[in-house]
Amino acid sequence: MDKIVIHGARQHNLKNIDLELPKNKLIVITGPSGSGKSSLAFDTIYAEGQRRYVESLSAYARQFLGVMEKPDVDSIEGLSPAIAIDQKTTSKNPRSTVGTITEIYDYLRLLFARVGKPHCPECGVEISSQSAQEISESIMSLPEGTKIQIIAPIIRGQKGEHKDTLEKLKRLGYPRLRIDGEVYLTEEVPKLDKNKKHTIEVVIDRVVIKEGSRTRVNDSVEQALKLSDGLVVVNLVDEGKDIIYSEKFACPIHNFSIPELSPRLFSFNSPYGACPTCKGLGVIHKIDENLLIDEERVATEAFRIAENISFKYIKAMVSDYLTFNRIPRLKKFKELPQHVKEEILYGNGYFEGVIPHLERKFLETDNEKYREEIGKYIKEIQCPECKGARLRKEALTVLVNGKNIYDVVKMDIAKAFEFFQEYESAPKTEKEKLISEKIVKEIKERLKFLLDVGLDYLTLDRTATTLSGGESQRIRLATQIGSKLSGVLYVLDEPSIGLHPRDTEKLINTLKELRDLGNTVIVVEHDPETIEEADYIVDIGPGSGVYGGYITAVGTIEEIKNNPNSLTGKYLSGKLKIPLPAKRRPPDDNKFLIIHGAKEHNLKKIDVKIPLGLFVAITGVSGSGKSTLIYDILWQAAKNRFYGSNEYVGKHEKIEGWEHIDKVINVDQSPIGRTPRSNPATYTKVFDLIRELYASTPEAKIRGYDPGRFSFNVKGGRCEACQGEGVVKIEMHFLPDIYVTCEVCGGKRYNKETLSVLYKGKSIADVLDMTVAEALEFFENIPSIRNKLKLLHDVGLDYIKLGQPATTLSGGEAQRIKLSRELSKRDTGKTLYLLDEPTTGLHSHDVAKLIQVLNKLVEKGNTVVVIEHNLDVIKCADWIIDLGPEGGDRGGYIVAEGTPDMVANNGKSYTGKFLKKYLK
Repeated sequence: MDKIVIHGARQHNLKNIDLELPKNKLIVITGPSGSGKSSLAFDTIYAEGQRRYVESLSAYARQFLGVMEKPDVDSIEGLSPAIAIDQKTTSKNPRSTVGTITEIYDYLRLLFARVGKPHCPECGVEISSQSAQEISESIMSLPEGTKIQIIAPIIRGQKGEHKDTLEKLKRLGYPRLRIDGEVYLTEEVPKLDKNKKHTIEVVIDRVVIKEGSRTRVNDSVEQALKLSDGLVVVNLVDEGKDIIYSEKFACPIHNFSIPELSPRLFSFNSPYGACPTCKGLGVIHKIDENLLIDEERVATEAFRIAENISFKYIKAMVSDYLTFNRIPRLKKFKELPQHVKEEILYGNGYFEGVIPHLERKFLETDNEKYREEIGKYIKEIQCPECKGARLRKEALTVLVNGKNIYDVVKMDIAKAFEFFQEYESAPKTEKEKLISEKIVKEIKERLKFLLDVGLDYLTLDRTATTLSGGESQRIRLATQIGSKLSGVLYVLDEPSIGLHPRDTEKLINTLKELRDLGNTVIVVEHDPETIEEADYIVDIGPGSGVYGGYITAVGTIEEIKNNPNSLTGKYLSGKLKIPLPAKRRPPDDNKFLIIHGAKEHNLKKIDVKIPLGLFVAITGVSGSGKSTLIYDILWQAAKNRFYGSNEYVGKHEKIEGWEHIDKVINVDQSPIGRTPRSNPATYTKVFDLIRELYASTPEAKIRGYDPGRFSFNVKGGRCEACQGEGVVKIEMHFLPDIYVTCEVCGGKRYNKETLSVLYKGKSIADVLDMTVAEALEFFENIPSIRNKLKLLHDVGLDYIKLGQPATTLSGGEAQRIKLSRELSKRDTGKTLYLLDEPTTGLHSHDVAKLIQVLNKLVEKGNTVVVIEHNLDVIKCADWIIDLGPEGGDRGGYIVAEGTPDMVANNGKSYTGKFLKKYLK
């Protein structure tokens, strides 16, 4: 079947639609925000494709994958197994990096283990194998009288009971074994836990180094090497220290030995490869004494943390120390001698010390409040042992083409690709050529895919937690191309987010490549370039929310442009467009916020002047340093200045001009609430006014109801059967949990008495079920409520229901609800608003409304700073600061600044080049 046929899709706001989609094509689903694009692409097509694939597996496999709910659709024919590449599945694991996600790091580990050359860290000499004779000589050079055990490692860090191995060693007649560091007689070895990793070693001999023991040592070493396949461990009994010798790798001058070269030695997720100090994280968490101590207070109360009732223990601990050392307790901390301060903070032989105590508590406690409290004073610092490399020093001595594995992962994708091209042409032995050929081919292919999706600026050691949604989505897209699957249905959610127009072309080519492998690619997208390159377009609308859910147009780009019903078509054809501002506001020479010497991450010690009282756009290619400048430096510094936080602020010299602003507000895309109880009405505080209105009705006054009676979050007025949720969860064990409408209140959330109080014939539950547009008309005579609803209308959210659960709102909708709440506050005209890509998830029609809202904030004297790639927003800004010229190491400079016309005429600016077309 060469098409996907959908009948009767009714998921969320879809209006029972029928649709046919051609297979093996690049299909774009577009339309106004909230019109039902994701409901069709993800919640209907992808969900059903995934569900059917899982249904085809065995019952045993299904129990691990969970059961998927059937979407509300009559039938879908011609479906393939579906893969979703969305933006919500970014890993939160600090061990996950760009290298591990793309599997490039796995190939690197293999390459270094198989063709890497170990070098001595002391003298830099390449380490080669040692013979039994050389090992014996080294042992005999130990001081006379040294007691040693010569040990042969048999099993190193492997799970299991190892019964056969132990039985065999017993039969061979070895009297002593060392298991997990403990020496046992062979007859008395305890049963091993099969779920834990064990190390089993044979004690070959116990010798005292003296003149006549040379032959005995030599025989024992030979026996150990034979038994353990080339390894021998010499245990210095009195020091409790082991020296590893290898027939394969050891420095004869400095005695530096390296264990067998295996891929796990280069893994920071394995105890064999991870740096022992930071356990493979590259950073350690240390308490910052500057944050913890107030030197002006008396010594027992100098610790800010001690104000919390849970930390009375610290006060008592310091008090005991002072009493024991006969130091006056009322002395200020700053007046104490330096050695006393050191001992109070870091301890001595008998006193633990405040900082070690808190660090231990932080690691051991299960109490979240404790962890949160101590966490305020903890800073992440680079591990002093591995300097951020995450690996033990032995792994870092192994070189390929003069670089160790950390040198390679520190490179950005573009440099790493060059490195492997050079390595391919470097001279190699036949054996090395044979081993490395396939590995390097796989690494280069994956690097090439990352280059193709515009991620050349990322480094392989960049942690997944620091990636934006768009970046992580494009990494997974590159991984999918690498898998070379065909006959698959790929569903993507706005892959152009966070991408500069310069790189959109690369992304489109990648999507086409995925299609050309024989896959169907469905993309939910607003980006005009991507829509124009699609084989088939589905436009959903005509409006948002309850006013959406219909198919308004389908077909090629020309058919969409010529379809009078298509709102998208009108913007693409130029019949509708976002106008340029009539005039731009000029900057005031005396009102700037100046960041001096910004050098966090890739910023090149730049001075940035942000003109206040204007609409400012921060632009530049992905990875050029926009978020670092605005969020890691400016926002963190603002939180510390205005809100008393103790946040880490990115490296810079100073910030001037704070006196011109009185607060800084970050309007991001995080949800407005994490539970279904949170909704637009409660978040914007309009529900407080509505409850007061209902409490003031004659009926409510007679019954003595206060505003609390009309809350569904507290006992009294709510329905207790569903506790004000309107639905009851029923656990179905091996089927997905289902939510059924509460039988008692019929989904209305309130009890009968509360619902009997009416205003203009409507109950409080009826009001929660209204859209913003309906409520605006209903409350037109109540100015306080009307004004708040008008702001939701102004940001283009007419279609959302007042009681719509926060969990069902998109990132763009949540951001606009936050904007409306900020607009409703009384402002002093000295507020700085920070927004990160506010056009995410917005159709051109909604972008026009957003620009009007942002201009309203500026007209009141405030400053709006947006990080943005959308050229319609950039062309409407008063001032642009363009960073670049490239991403990563080659970025971090100011390329251009000034009005949009000035930037458009700057030949060095990529943004200017694309902006020109929009300014005509």
